[in-house]
Amino acid sequence: MSSPISAVTSAIAPPAVVAPISLGETSAAESASGSGFGAIIGKALESSQQVQDRASALAVKAATGSDIDVHNYLAAATEANLTTQLTVQVRNKAIEAFQEIMRLQA
Repeated sequence: MSSPISAVTSAIAPPAVVAPISLGETSAAESASGSGFGAIIGKALESSQQVQDRASALAVKAATGSDIDVHNYLAAATEANLTTQLTVQVRNKAIEAFQEIMRLQA
C-alpha cells in the first residue's frame, strides 16, 4: 500500500558541490570582458563626461552667437543636469552601502 522510504529517497538527486567564492579576485571571464563592477562604473562615468562635454560645447556656441538650435541646447543642458544628479545619487548610495558594511563588521 505504501512505498518504502528508499524508493522516495533514491529519486532525490545528491547535492551538487558548490565552489567557494573569493572576494578579492575577479574571474578570468570578468577581467577579459571588462564586465566587473569597476568597469561598469567607469563606463557610466565616461558616458556622463561625454554628455557634459556636449552640453558645454553647445553652451559655448550659444554664448558666442553661433547659429544653433535652442531646443538642442536646452535638451543637452537638461540631460547634463540629470546625468550629474544621477551620478551624485549613485555615489551617495555607494557610500551608504560602504558605511553599512563597515558598521556590520564592527
